[in-house]
Amino acid sequence: MRRTLSIALVAGLTAFTAACGTSEDEPTTTPNASSQMSTATPETSSAAPSESAMSDTKDIVDTAVAAGSFTTLAAALQAAGLVETLKGEGPFTVFAPTDDAFAKLPAGTVDTLLQDPKGDLTSILTYHVVPGKVMAADVLTMNGQKVKTVQGAELTIKVEGEKVMLVDATGASVTVTTPDVAASNGVIHVIDGVLMPK
Repeated sequence: MRRTLSIALVAGLTAFTAACGTSEDEPTTTPNASSQMSTATPETSSAAPSESAMSDTKDIVDTAVAAGSFTTLAAALQAAGLVETLKGEGPFTVFAPTDDAFAKLPAGTVDTLLQDPKGDLTSILTYHVVPGKVMAADVLTMNGQKVKTVQGAELTIKVEGEKVMLVDATGASVTVTTPDVAASNGVIHVIDGVLMPK
């Protein structure tokens, strides 16, 4: 499982980086796996959905809604007007914070963000998305490498034994608790915290 997540993350992040550096008229090439992001298979959180509870016949949004543990994320996507985007063709890789992850934020943070959905909320949500379908793989050698998100800021990969973390722009880290949740237009990797771009 770790091997699969790493390669996928590597591929998706590489595809995103390549897309950022090309114009619509230029063909986008897919870099080799060695230049992509890595992750290992972390322990599965009891709050995280099982893969059997989700189906790759549903898009990313419907898959998250069906899981039942992403109600805050779904509401935030709706408020920011990103639902239709993530229901699009994709593919997308989404690092999805659970309801418990959002609950770790300081009291009132989510409510404040929802009051200005086109501002910080959109920035934070797009910071959790990488273009391309980034599946699991053996990328434990990618420790310390940076990857660019749809928002534009970077995430840093940190590997400690079997645990893979994403370090955000503030220096805080979150752990991937459930990798490779399949969807028809991409993949979801469940995380135990909310990433902040600044």
